[in-house]
Amino acid sequence: MLLRKAILTEQQAVCIYDGRPRELCPQIIGRNKSGDEVVLAWQFAGESSGKLPQWRCLRLAHVTAISLRKGPWREGGSHRTEQTGVSAIDLDINIHVRKRR
Repeated sequence: MLLRKAILTEQQAVCIYDGRPRELCPQIIGRNKSGDEVVLAWQFAGESSGKLPQWRCLRLAHVTAISLRKGPWREGGSHRTEQTGVSAIDLDINIHVRKRR
């Protein structure tokens, strides 16, 4: 899966989500409380229903046309609140990637 590779290699991802182009840096992959596969990502460009940049929790079933590219790794500056979008974490950049370095 390309979003998993994006986390492991800290590459930007470009994709379509619900018909909108998105540019993001995925941070966490896992499942939400309903059991859907999801990715928590920092969306820094593209289209969105809200302001950008912003944290987004995207259902993988709705993500298409994924490609990876080199570029600065981006993430939100605020980590004051615990994320709740991914309840069963499979891969977290801060735990599984950066702590191994």
